[in-house]
Amino acid sequence: MKVGLAGFGNVGKELTRRLNAGALREVELVAVCARDLEKAKAEAQTFTPPPRVVDLKDLPALCDVVIECATADSFPQIARAVLGAGKFLICISAAGVPNCPELLEMARVHGGRVRIASGTMPGLDIIRCAAEGTIRSVRLETRVKPESMARERYVLDRGFDFANHPPSKPVKVFAGTASEAAASFPRHFNVAVSLSLAGIGFERTSVEVWVDPGVPGAIHHVEVDGEEVSLSMTSRNRPSANPRTSRIVALSIIAALRSLNAPLTVGS
Repeated sequence: MKVGLAGFGNVGKELTRRLNAGALREVELVAVCARDLEKAKAEAQTFTPPPRVVDLKDLPALCDVVIECATADSFPQIARAVLGAGKFLICISAAGVPNCPELLEMARVHGGRVRIASGTMPGLDIIRCAAEGTIRSVRLETRVKPESMARERYVLDRGFDFANHPPSKPVKVFAGTASEAAASFPRHFNVAVSLSLAGIGFERTSVEVWVDPGVPGAIHHVEVDGEEVSLSMTSRNRPSANPRTSRIVALSIIAALRSLNAPLTVGS
């Protein structure tokens, strides 16, 4: 399987290290693309072997699978390039999905497919199963470190200055629907979009966001009330070198790639 990376930041580099080290023997990393191609070319030379660096428009033709590991802002452009070529897209920036309303139609017309890799979110498999029956409510409470939210425009506009005045106790900074959370925090709330797509949609999924000085990394707690099952799930994620990204993100992509080739997979 020939794989390309759309995005060469913290996650893209971790994937490059793991794939070059033979994490998946049946997968070959053939190329990467990035917004700044010259910077990406220089950074690619720090790997052995160095990945080929190409423009986004040239990436799909080289690959069977493209992994989006960029940003929600970049997601629509990447999705259009990959799905327009009829290729398989694995993505992490689920918050970009609402900004690409033609996503499903493009996939149908051109024969492409999309899989959201969301290792930071607990229990999506059982939530998908519950959604085949009747779910009455879904609630997500997320707690993040002050520095993770310090530069977010939504937070700054509401008078919080976590960079210079970090809180001594938890502070609730948001309450609303998943669609509102994704729009307010596009760099953070891939989890809210993934949860909504697996469950009962953006408008029926409620979200609270707390800034908590006592957490080492993002904590996501999900409560689901359904006809067939009642769920209470919590994930405690460890931050990566980029504190806005959890370590488990890169591994969720490795797991998604493995499932494409595995003779036996676990999950519905």
